[in-house]
Amino acid sequence: MKEDMKKVFLPRGRKNEENFVIVSVNGRSYKIMKGVEVEVPECVAEVLENSRMMAEAARRYVDAVAN
Repeated sequence: MKEDMKKVFLPRGRKNEENFVIVSVNGRSYKIMKGVEVEVPECVAEVLENSRMMAEAARRYVDAVAN
């Protein structure tokens, strides 16, 4: 059974950060490089999108509390 794939792009991090992200879904792990567009299964793309949204929500919360 072939999985549906989706292209994702993760921006590069700071100088001292890893140049990849590891995502695990249902016991399978994926090492995703930053700075290049890659194809990943849709479930991995969903995990990455959820992570991005939660990080954004956390930044908004910190900004709101600081003000």
